[in-house]
Amino acid sequence: MRDIFTEIFENQPADPMESARRGARPQLRQRFYQRAHVSECEGGFAVLLDGKPVMTPARRALAAPSCALAEAMAGEWQAQQDAIDPSRMPLTRLANVAIDAVADRPGPVAEEIEKYLGSDLLFYRAEAPQELVEMQAKHWNPVLGWARDALAARFVLGQGVMPVVQPREAIAAAARAIPHEPWRLTAIASITTLTGSALLALALARQAMTVDAAWAAAHVDEDFQIERWGADEEAMRRREARGREFAAAARALEALRG
Repeated sequence: MRDIFTEIFENQPADPMESARRGARPQLRQRFYQRAHVSECEGGFAVLLDGKPVMTPARRALAAPSCALAEAMAGEWQAQQDAIDPSRMPLTRLANVAIDAVADRPGPVAEEIEKYLGSDLLFYRAEAPQELVEMQAKHWNPVLGWARDALAARFVLGQGVMPVVQPREAIAAAARAIPHEPWRLTAIASITTLTGSALLALALARQAMTVDAAWAAAHVDEDFQIERWGADEEAMRRREARGREFAAAARALEALRG
């Protein structure tokens, strides 16, 4: 079983567009099980295939602290058809990261999220056109207001791309909201990198905004350009792939709250 899971999750690109850039189709493993289900185990809930535990690439049990989260992962495995496509299993990939990497070293992951707080997407505003200025303010200002009121973090804004030095006190205050529990930390790290905003990730984790609102806020500039010039087909495919990753991380946060 070790070789099977290594082949599925270590040697395949998560993004199907990466396979295209490599000039070859991904070699997908054929489905080898009938039923994916969940069983309670020590410290959580394990994903099983025909009664046998699923192992991560590091040979640890694929198990979650929440039954709802484990059920969602089992649902990904059950939804596979003739072949197992990792690009359609974002929760399982997120779990592999949480179990194999973040659980052992949460500190460096939290530090990477904290770095985003010094150059967050929400800090850099357009000077023009006015419609974009207003769209940014509409989607981003409420998040900055939440950070000020809920986290005691007062950030400063800039225009254009020139770096803005944020107050150390603001970064420290917001950083205190970063969890060190591996699963939540992994989900927040994923959302941070997908959106370019640690504040959006923290606000979503604290239920200060909805999943749809966070995704829309992360794409204000991109959506403005699409409205003006139309969408690029390849860019939209990449966005769709990122959207699956984002939705999985958000779903993990919701399941962990439950």
